[in-house]
Amino acid sequence: MLERFLAFGYGLNEGCCDETRHFKTQTSGYKRMPLLYTDPSFLDHDTGEHRECADRLRSVGEMLKKSDVASKFKPGEIKAATLAQLGRVHSPQHIANVEKFAEKGGGRIESDTVVSPKSYQVALKAAGTAAAAVDAVIKGEHRRAMCLIRPPGHHAVPAKAQGFCLFNNVAVAAAQAQWIHQATRILVVDFDVHHGNGTQDIFYDSENVYFLSSHRHPFYPGTGTEDETGTGRGLGTIFNLPLTFGTSRKEILSRFETLLNDAAKRCKPEIVLLSAGFDAHKEDPIGSLELETEDFTKLTKQVVAVADEYCDGQLVSLLEGGYNVKSLAESVECHLWVLADK
Repeated sequence: MLERFLAFGYGLNEGCCDETRHFKTQTSGYKRMPLLYTDPSFLDHDTGEHRECADRLRSVGEMLKKSDVASKFKPGEIKAATLAQLGRVHSPQHIANVEKFAEKGGGRIESDTVVSPKSYQVALKAAGTAAAAVDAVIKGEHRRAMCLIRPPGHHAVPAKAQGFCLFNNVAVAAAQAQWIHQATRILVVDFDVHHGNGTQDIFYDSENVYFLSSHRHPFYPGTGTEDETGTGRGLGTIFNLPLTFGTSRKEILSRFETLLNDAAKRCKPEIVLLSAGFDAHKEDPIGSLELETEDFTKLTKQVVAVADEYCDGQLVSLLEGGYNVKSLAESVECHLWVLADK
């Protein structure tokens, strides 16, 4: 199994867990290895010359063939999301619209987002794999998981595709933890250079899902100010860290750690979900907050430390942005080494 995993830079399907609540189950050895979810089918979301293209994962796959980090992970199972899973965070009309748009040959479903004939099926796998990773980690079989999936998801709002995103993968994952495993304290962290507006919108009035986003501001999509803190029962569950271009790396890391610890202290999470975007890298052609590759090691360590303190290390990371294929692969490798560290 490992040979093919390395040959493609992608994992094979392996068994998945039952959908039952089971926090902090203590196991050991191979079962406690972190999971790595990825598969060649994610290349079938064909966006042509678009920045969010298959070459992103091809580059990561080449890195996995050369790096020893892949041997530290067990391949996870790729699963397509069910309509019930998607329906917890998206409207039936939106789901149907994406399916029909792909069936008709695709194109631009909105100004920034490209759909190909296979994109609907690939997007189902991205969202379903995120949910499967939550199942495996909450059951306690595996402490951490990384989902190298596309299309990304954090801009997708309940009734619309947006910002390269068709379905909101991390929101589907959070809803899986909430509705299937009865988790009442879920922390979603997002360090993509763009504000995770879709994730925020979906859980803005939720008392169970806390959301923290660090992002460049003012910048696309224009949301994510400090005064956006939730509403109703969700008031105080949203934490935004808008960062102006030119903010020093040291300040970014320090302010992120402070707000993350504040959010975690208030949430006391049973599981941590991470929208891991790497487009804050200084070489990124779209975002850039002038971060270096090594800074993603530090950011990841901060998130892992919170998971270790509050929920036995239970952490599921999902790939979001990152559009310089070289710096993306290097940053993902740094990210994986931290997730693999016991």
